[in-house]
Amino acid sequence: MTTRSTQPPWEFLLSASKNSLQSFELSRLSHAADIRKEIAALLDQWMDDHTNATLARLLLQERERSSRKPDLRFDREPRRSAAHSVSDNFLADRAVPQTENTGQS
Repeated sequence: MTTRSTQPPWEFLLSASKNSLQSFELSRLSHAADIRKEIAALLDQWMDDHTNATLARLLLQERERSSRKPDLRFDREPRRSAAHSVSDNFLADRAVPQTENTGQS
């Protein structure tokens, strides 16, 4: 990436004609617009790459968590019926703690 001098060409600007100043202004505005487009494209690319990396990290963490807990897919209790709803499968691998009512308040 190249950097340019931020100082305006004072000698040129002070001695330039109206047409030259207008041309210079338009060329700088055009260049600024081009840079803005490049920045927008870079930001889009950065957001996509960062999002993909974050998704990969979440999947890695989920795999680590699931490898540390026992496999809950093979229940010891038989299913109530062969046909079950989609909600029965939703988060089926998540352990749901059963609270026991001991009668004490």
